[in-house]
Amino acid sequence: MKIAIGSDERTHLTDIVLAELKQRGHQIITFGSLDKHESEVDWPISSSKVALAVATHQADEGIVFCWTGTGASIAANKVSGIRAALCHDAETARGARIWNHANVLVLSLRATTDAIAKEILEAWFSTPYSNDDWNLQQMQRITELEKSTLLQKT
Repeated sequence: MKIAIGSDERTHLTDIVLAELKQRGHQIITFGSLDKHESEVDWPISSSKVALAVATHQADEGIVFCWTGTGASIAANKVSGIRAALCHDAETARGARIWNHANVLVLSLRATTDAIAKEILEAWFSTPYSNDDWNLQQMQRITELEKSTLLQKT
């Protein structure tokens, strides 16, 4: 799987996640401070570049980081087709995959320990999207929201 990954800071956590992705055999595309050739590394830029890589199918999925994870989540979710989920534990990651079809994982540089990051990655990569009718309807509603059709109907 090809994973786009970006952060505004390169930290011990980002290095742990990069190593874990390589160990799992994923191909990695780096952005922000994780790419030595990038000059713009702020979280809105690095997160949106990851999201765009996923939305344009240059990457299968993405991972973004910022201090709390909130800003990176907001920036990534501004890109149509992206469902970025801020996950602080494995159960949240599992739910984000099943019910939200999340395609960008967001981690807090401040709050995520190495061990928790590995648990989150395991849950993320081992949990498939739910394809039951109700859940597919919810994903269609999200797509409609992106197109603003639901906003026009209310």
